[in-house]
Amino acid sequence: MGPNDKKSWRFKLHEIIYEADTPLGKLFDIVLLILILVSIVFIMLESVREIDAKYHRILYVGEWVITIFFSLEYIARIITVKKPRAYIFSFYGMVDLLSTIPLYLSFLFPGSSFLFSVRAVRLLRVFRILKITRYVGEAAKLRKALISSKIKIFVFIFGVLIIAVIAGALMYIIEGPEHGFTSIPLSVYWCIVTLTTVGFGDIAPSTPFGQLLATVIMILGYGIIAVPTGIVSAEYSKSMDKPDAMGKNYVHVNTQACPNCGAQRHRDDSKFCHKCGNELNPESHIET
Repeated sequence: MGPNDKKSWRFKLHEIIYEADTPLGKLFDIVLLILILVSIVFIMLESVREIDAKYHRILYVGEWVITIFFSLEYIARIITVKKPRAYIFSFYGMVDLLSTIPLYLSFLFPGSSFLFSVRAVRLLRVFRILKITRYVGEAAKLRKALISSKIKIFVFIFGVLIIAVIAGALMYIIEGPEHGFTSIPLSVYWCIVTLTTVGFGDIAPSTPFGQLLATVIMILGYGIIAVPTGIVSAEYSKSMDKPDAMGKNYVHVNTQACPNCGAQRHRDDSKFCHKCGNELNPESHIET
């Protein structure tokens, strides 16, 4: 096998794993999504004692098959990029690692003395659910909207905390320990529960003034819930209308992933990575 053949092999494997615009890439993503969902179902079923006692071996074997597949996927992702460290220490790289190693750790450290710790480590497999976000195109837009509105949301949450502290202190003064409001922190807890319209009912005001204050907080809670949604929605709409460098509002992007840095969402006519400048399809110039 010559050097060009080797490069072509890595390039084709990179296209299958990192891209979804090819038939094999789409098939790979569909298989991966199904295995992620099946794995999450297995984890949930393992937590049901009756089901685990009856089908433990089937769940155990199935989990090993899925883990081996994810291990091969993790290794393939490393060997098909020019900078493995960039992938290993990226968000998805850490998610892939955390969702793969727990079963190996539980196998290496068996025994009753390690039962609790092994169980906690194996629960890290639920991180596989985060792998799905890699295949949800709108997730990137939502993430950008959340990042753009983080300052506004922080100021809003800070304002809500101030309201909760003030209202909690007032409720402590009005109701007092004899009606269950034994401290200001407990009263603030009640206020937050009421503001968020959760209403556990473990503490309730008994005096007329306390009930009046509770009514005001309940009504205020409905308005508070809508504010963060409006902030994020405004930023999301703004990002959708933002023109690109060519002055166009809508640019079709594909799943082309840079083999050098792993950056995604390139334009269909892009020849170079928008992040590192590396050529996206160097193998297209090599005759095999």
